[in-house]
Amino acid sequence: MRATRQRGRGRVAPTAGLRPPPGASRRRRRIGRALLYVVLVLGAVPTMLPFVWLIRSALMNDNQIFIAPPEWIPRPFEWSNFTGALTAQPFGRYLLNTMIIEVLVVTGTVATCSIAAFSFARLRWRGRNVVFAILLSSVMLPYAVTLIPTFVMWRSLGALDTFVPLTVPAFFGGAGGGVFNIFLLRQFFLTIPFELDEAAYIDGASPLRVFWSIILPLSRPALVVVTIFTFIGVWNDFLGPLLYLNDESKYTLALGLASFQSVYTAQWGYLMAASAAVIAPIIVLFFFLQRYFIEGVTLTGIKS
Repeated sequence: MRATRQRGRGRVAPTAGLRPPPGASRRRRRIGRALLYVVLVLGAVPTMLPFVWLIRSALMNDNQIFIAPPEWIPRPFEWSNFTGALTAQPFGRYLLNTMIIEVLVVTGTVATCSIAAFSFARLRWRGRNVVFAILLSSVMLPYAVTLIPTFVMWRSLGALDTFVPLTVPAFFGGAGGGVFNIFLLRQFFLTIPFELDEAAYIDGASPLRVFWSIILPLSRPALVVVTIFTFIGVWNDFLGPLLYLNDESKYTLALGLASFQSVYTAQWGYLMAASAAVIAPIIVLFFFLQRYFIEGVTLTGIKS
């Protein structure tokens, strides 16, 4: 018995000696996390460099912008570039036009794409998968292929130089990447348990009631993602307003900034300040909604 106990103790002792100290794994995780942060920071520096260059140039005069070697801190800060740039052209009017289009397009896109996605994800009807496959195949159709027929159609309807060609397609899921938004929302709707729908139908709810009271409240992250994508797409849209708008009083910010560039090419401080002012709302929007954005993109596609 004693020999057996001694042999047993002798076997346990080396195993206990090989165990790492209690704080070793914690230190290893901290080192790994620190290395990850260093890699992310090094990767973010090249991405942020053009934006930093834009901001420093917006606060410099034309002589400082292209000095060699480059100076990163303006001396002095030319805050007058922003006031001069924003008053050189009616950017207030451009902003109003852009926001009118934004409200209509975002509203139409979120409404129609969510309804279509609900039909593909939660309702059972004949030919659903075939129609969805045809819908996805339209993504492979280049935008340039439909550009001329669409322009001819709106011209025949007398809708040129109006906001109609830029807003009405959104209410049919055809603007701001409508097919992609339908796909994104459908994938998110599939992650919601179907037992919630069945319980609501047993209580006498209609599909519209299920969509409005159950699916939409649970799909807030995905809806925010669609809103952000649509907002950014309309905000940066240059080709659409260029094709359909002729009156300068109806210009959007993207088109107004392009016309500003052609007029004030030599005044780089004004041009950089105007560009920074146009980009700022997008950054603010993502800053306040980044939690919903990341959550919606992460959860979408978990269930197919």
